Amino acid sequence: MMAFLLKGLARDRSRSLFPVLMVSAGAFLTVFLYSWMYGAMGDLVSSNARFDTGHVKIMTRAYEELADQIPNDLALLGIDRLLEQLRKQEAGMIWAPRIRFGGLLDIPDEQGQTRAQGPIMGLGVDLFGPLSREVETLNLQHALVRGRLPKQENEVLISDEFAERLGVNIGETATLLGSTMNGSMAMYNFTVAGTVRFGVAAMDRGTIIADIRGVQYALDMQDGAGEIVGYTENMLYADEAMLKLAEKFNNNFSRLDDEFSPIMVSLSQQNGLAEYLGLADKVGGIIVGIFILAMSIVLWNSGLMNSLRRYGEIGVRLAMGEPRGSVYRWMIFESIIIGIVGSILGTLLGLAIAYYLQFTGIDVGNFLQKSTVLISNVIRARVTGWSYIIGFIPGLVASVAGTMFAGIGVYRRQTSQLFKELEV
Repeated sequence: MMAFLLKGLARDRSRSLFPVLMVSAGAFLTVFLYSWMYGAMGDLVSSNARFDTGHVKIMTRAYEELADQIPNDLALLGIDRLLEQLRKQEAGMIWAPRIRFGGLLDIPDEQGQTRAQGPIMGLGVDLFGPLSREVETLNLQHALVRGRLPKQENEVLISDEFAERLGVNIGETATLLGSTMNGSMAMYNFTVAGTVRFGVAAMDRGTIIADIRGVQYALDMQDGAGEIVGYTENMLYADEAMLKLAEKFNNNFSRLDDEFSPIMVSLSQQNGLAEYLGLADKVGGIIVGIFILAMSIVLWNSGLMNSLRRYGEIGVRLAMGEPRGSVYRWMIFESIIIGIVGSILGTLLGLAIAYYLQFTGIDVGNFLQKSTVLISNVIRARVTGWSYIIGFIPGLVASVAGTMFAGIGVYRRQTSQLFKELEV
């Protein structure tokens, strides 16, 4: 019977070609969309972690409530002692102090008069500390477009797009105009060491990066920082572990009656990222569910058409005494073969394109020009272990479900009608 079934599929293309193509298309789209969406979600989490939230972040309770306004007057103080405690108690984490600040960047001419000026978003990071890994975390070496990385506390990196807009050259002086931690006017001269392009629209519009010591001096924040971010050693975010770490820290250090006591929050507790993480966990199931439904309907219709074409064959088999259940089971087994073949072909094609997009990506920078979301302009797919098997779920389930629905007609065949059909 198996040989009969395989010969029938091979010789009758209408029974195998269209269903296999349909299953292949569904498996391909499932694998491709899953890999690409998983890559996009992963990039969103990674970009936010590196440039903003960390895997965990420590702030004062008052700063945390107004974090969007960057209230450096509510910043952490005594960070050297706090960092020493953190590195002893949580040695498996990477800790880094940061200062976020805003203001104007003034570019003077040869006479010291304003030649160009623009608003900036600044980030003070530990570029020279012996335990610091901020250069690697922010990927500064790879992002460097012109010049070099800072070697002194008064040197800065400027986003290349912003530098071109203001006509800033490497080695020129750039004056920061802002406010200190105490609310007074801040004016501090930096030297432009280089320009960077992160490939993230929100960072490339107008960002400067300086060593935290120079920023502390400029903003009167000695031994202070707006926040301390923490990362796991392997730079992979685990939400449950980070939530437990935040709870442990808050139980030991945070006090409800002191608005300047430190509080730790995880990545998922910032910027509404919990919703994105939840969506990332469900994206595979959503995509598979959509294609199972759509493919089942199409293959059901295909099965009904094939059943009409095969009335003669089914009638002969029933007239020869083959039980209806046997005919039904062999039709399902036939659909399993079609599902496996189609799923293999679709998965191979989906993986090929997903691997290609994992290295090249799709440039969506034109759609992110005014976006404040920290996500790369080039979104890449990400092939995981699930990418190899997820295409088989809709391929097999939809193929079998479609045949099961269409094959119900076998049980409705009346023996008295078979002779009329056979006479024809």
